[in-house]
Amino acid sequence: MAEKLRFPPKSNRNLGSRKEAWYEFHKGFGHDVEHCIALGYQLASLIKDGFLKEYLEGSQEGSKKEITSAYQGHEVPVHGELNTISGGFSGGGCSASKLKKYMREVMAVEAQGSDQPTEPDLCFTNADLGDVVPHEDDPVVISIVTVGRKVHRVLIDQGSSTDVMFWVTFHNLQLSPDQLRPYDGCLFGFVGDQVEVRGHVELRTTFSNGVSSCTISIRNLVVNVVSAYNLFLGRSSLNRLGTVASRRHMKMKLPSLEGEVIIINLTKRRRGSATRIA
Repeated sequence: MAEKLRFPPKSNRNLGSRKEAWYEFHKGFGHDVEHCIALGYQLASLIKDGFLKEYLEGSQEGSKKEITSAYQGHEVPVHGELNTISGGFSGGGCSASKLKKYMREVMAVEAQGSDQPTEPDLCFTNADLGDVVPHEDDPVVISIVTVGRKVHRVLIDQGSSTDVMFWVTFHNLQLSPDQLRPYDGCLFGFVGDQVEVRGHVELRTTFSNGVSSCTISIRNLVVNVVSAYNLFLGRSSLNRLGTVASRRHMKMKLPSLEGEVIIINLTKRRRGSATRIA
C-alpha cells in the first residue's frame, strides 16, 4: 500500500508541538502517525477509492472530534510564501527621512480638518451590470494614455505598494534610458524574490471614458521582468485618484475635478501580445 502514498518533501521545521517525536512519513520531528493530517487525507482518499476496507472496524463516530484535536497538535509544513508586491514609493519612499516627511504631511492633513471639497459618491448598482458579459475570473484591466500613446493591458492591483512599468513597455513607448532616475530601494515580488529595478520614470497619465478625463503624474518603477501586462497600478496612484474598482461590474469609477463621476469600463480579455500599445 506504501506505493500508493505520496510522500511530502523533507522539511527542516518542527511540524508540531512534540519536538522529540520523529515521524518517518514527513522525515521530520513534531508529531506521530496518529496526528498526521496529511497522511489522514491520503488514507481517506484511498478508502473512498475502495482500498483498506479490511482495516476498517466499527463505526466512525467521533471522527470529527479526532480531526479537530489533530489540528491543535499538528502544523502543516510550509515551504514558502506568496506575497503582494512590496517596496517602491508607498509610505513616502525607502529612506527613513522620506518616511518621516511623509508622516508629517499626513499629520498636517489630518490637522486641517474637513476643509476639502466634497467628492461625489462612488457606488455600484445593478444598473452597472447592464452591459457586462457574465464572467468568472476576468481581472481588473483598463487602458490609459501616456506620452501620447494609448496603453492597453494595465492591471489595477490593489495589493501592490507601487506603480510598476515593465521594461518592454518602457521600450515600446520609445522612452529614452536617459529619462530613468535612479531608485535606491528594493522591490519584492509575489514569491518574496527581489526584482531588478532599472530606475523610475514620472509620466503624466490620463484616465478617460471618452467624455470626461482625469490626469495625474505617476512615478513608475521600471522593472526587468516578463509580464502579461504593460503596467501595474498600485495603491499609491489608486488612492490619489480616489478610485473604486469592481471586478463584478467590470468598471472603475473615480471623481473628476468638476465633481462628476468618471466611469471607465474595464477592457475585455485579449488573446495574443500582452504589450499592445496604440
